[in-house]
Amino acid sequence: MTVTDFDADEAVQPLKRADRRGYSTGDKVLAGTGVMLAAMAAFFPWYVFLNPEKFSVPNLWEGTTRDLPETGPKQVVSVSPAAMVDDDKDSGPGANLDPVATASATDEGNETKLGAPIDNGLDQPLPASTGFRLMHVANGRALIEDARGMYIVRVGSVLPDNSRLATLEQRDGAWVIVTSNGDVIKRN
Repeated sequence: MTVTDFDADEAVQPLKRADRRGYSTGDKVLAGTGVMLAAMAAFFPWYVFLNPEKFSVPNLWEGTTRDLPETGPKQVVSVSPAAMVDDDKDSGPGANLDPVATASATDEGNETKLGAPIDNGLDQPLPASTGFRLMHVANGRALIEDARGMYIVRVGSVLPDNSRLATLEQRDGAWVIVTSNGDVIKRN
């Protein structure tokens, strides 16, 4: 027997589709939601373009700042260790050291390598002042610049010359900052 012996050419009725009268309610809601989202996505950029005052970025350094309120300072609950003031007036050998421990190194074994103990280095002066200038003052903060970049500082912040910002004052119509070293830096 061959394959053609079993092949009968009988007529087969085509499959009938179920009688449908349109789309279901779910399909209509889904299509309507898609059309509505597409319309909103096309309209929103034009709305932003035609109403720039509602979506503009505020001008930060163009004289539109406001003065600080005439109230006293608020009590600070949490203070960074770098901003703490040492009030015990200790004048011992470690009086000018930073109280925050960042790393430790031992001197063990250095005596034999160099033949003499290593000096503790506490009397070593800080690096020379890098010099900085006052750029702008607003809302109790100052923008300063030095050779390494620009910084926003406030009273108590450490400045590039390793002093602290003592006060922000307005003298003769110009802003100045006074450092803990007594230096007065005018705005250029």
